[in-house]
Amino acid sequence: MTNSAPRESIRVLLSEIIDYAGLFPPSEVSMAEAVLNYATYKNSNFNWMLGRFVVPVSRLDEFWDAAGDFVSRDANGWRLSVLAGEDIYDTIRKTDDFNAQHSPFVFCDTLEVRATTESKIENTVDALPEYITAYFEIPNNERLGDLVATLAFLGQRAKLRTGGVTADAFPRPQEIIRFIRTCLAANVPFKATAGLHHPLRCFRPLTYAPNAPQGTMHGFLNMFLTVGYVREGYEALILEEILEDEFEEGFEFDDDGVTWHNDYALNIDQLARLRRENIISFGSCSFDEPIADLQQIGLL
Repeated sequence: MTNSAPRESIRVLLSEIIDYAGLFPPSEVSMAEAVLNYATYKNSNFNWMLGRFVVPVSRLDEFWDAAGDFVSRDANGWRLSVLAGEDIYDTIRKTDDFNAQHSPFVFCDTLEVRATTESKIENTVDALPEYITAYFEIPNNERLGDLVATLAFLGQRAKLRTGGVTADAFPRPQEIIRFIRTCLAANVPFKATAGLHHPLRCFRPLTYAPNAPQGTMHGFLNMFLTVGYVREGYEALILEEILEDEFEEGFEFDDDGVTWHNDYALNIDQLARLRRENIISFGSCSFDEPIADLQQIGLL
């Protein structure tokens, strides 16, 4: 059953939550299709859930060729999150040039950068224009603490890869919890990307190809709410159970907040705070799939 108006707790939790990454696997649609999709989503009843359009810096000109007519007719403008290339200085120069030519119709205000060393983070920050917010995709391994500490010192944000097109690309729940705890302890906001097509943890095909390999995928509701429960100091065992819960009956949303298994509550203010200060959004190659799943379990 579909609700005509989502509960306030759902709106607070899911507002601008999905950065559309249709150019990337497993969808990997053409630029023209991705642009048309995004324009459609922006004019849908669920546009309040839509975040930025994710595009590699190497395809910015291609994006404009496909999107120019759409964005010039959109009074609200489009915001882009740009995936940096290997040469960070070239990335920033191209982003600056793009903004100078096409603002205010479309504006690159977010940069996503892969970084495995403190020096990559420091060099990027030194070159960043003030108007760009950067998310650094860092490895979730033994170097996590040092890299998050560098991000905290420089006032930057992190990015967590939560899946992919093979089963081994999905981190274990304990690894996700370690990442969340490390970022929260250092006051480092972050976003997630990949493998979060579904609201709840599930066993599904990992791509859209026929006979695709299957695997366990993390749910974005599990993920975001776990951040809230980490904020409240719950022990690891409870956090793992929340992250691994596959049943919508466990999560009860009302206008005041959300409760898990009737005992663990997050109110509206706590939900707003975790979205504002901790987990900002997630990248997904599909916008339709999360919406359809949320409708199926009665949250939209």
